[in-house]
Parts: sequence; structure tokens; C-alpha cells
Amino acid sequence: MPYEWTKKPSSQTSEQLDLWPFSSLPHRGFASFIMTTFVLITLPLYVLIGTILFWALLPFLMITVGAIYFAIRKNFRDRSIIERLTLDAEQFHLLRQEANGDQKDWECNAYWARVHMHETGGPVPHYVTLSGNGREVEIGAFLTEDERVELFSELKARFDDYRNRLT
Repeated sequence: MPYEWTKKPSSQTSEQLDLWPFSSLPHRGFASFIMTTFVLITLPLYVLIGTILFWALLPFLMITVGAIYFAIRKNFRDRSIIERLTLDAEQFHLLRQEANGDQKDWECNAYWARVHMHETGGPVPHYVTLSGNGREVEIGAFLTEDERVELFSELKARFDDYRNRLT
């Protein structure tokens, strides 16, 4: 699962949820993929070495490999989103760090915080939002549908647990 619950070391009543987009291609796999693509795309050129046709085709094949390289690197950068939900005894805090470095914050009293799942009508099916303090914010929109359903049930249980502790 591309999210993880941890207890904060400074407090036993505080928890933290870190969410990130799933990465199916690790960096070693990326290097292997680019090398394999290079070898396979240049395979037809080997019989043309020493001819003018070799030099005519080589730039186009190198541009193709370069375009694949930069497209996958851009995908890596675009997936560098981190969401951190901190559940303290009295306050819940959500921090979302975008791929471009921008940060978005949401904070709410633990008693008034609610978690909602919009099965339809959101940008994705089973859209999970947090509401409180006059705002509604999304959480985990980059997760798969099954992961969002599981995240919703975990958040609902934890929110209810925190609310019950306060009463």
C-alpha cells in the first residue's frame, strides 16, 4: 500500500499517516528499461554501420530514446506528491506537498473533523475528503479505487476513536 501509519515518538496519542503515489517502476528498473530500449531500437542499425543510411537514421532513433527518457523522468517528478495527516489529541492537520514544491495545509479540531466518501460525482470513484473548520479537502486522490475504500474505513475508525476519547 502506498501509505503508512506511524506513531509519533514524542507522544503515544499522536499518529501520522503518510500517503504517496504508487511507483511501479523503480529507478533501477528505469535504467534497465532505457538501456534495453536503446539496444533494441538500434538493433536494425548494426547492419547499416559504414553506410550513409546509418547516419540518416541515427539522429531519429536517438531523439526517440531521448524523448522516452525525458517522458519517464517527468512522470517521476509528477508523482513526487506527499500527503501527511497528523492526528493529535486535539487537532488534525493535513499537509500536501505538490510535485512543484507548493504546500497546502488544512487544520481542524479533532472533535469536528469528519471523513466522507463520495462514491460518484468526484474526480475519481470513491473520492475521499476530510471536512471541518469550514473547509472540505481531498485526501489520497492518487490512490487506486480499492485503496481509497480501505483508506476511508481506516480514517473513519481512527476519527471516531479520537472523537470518543474527547468525550
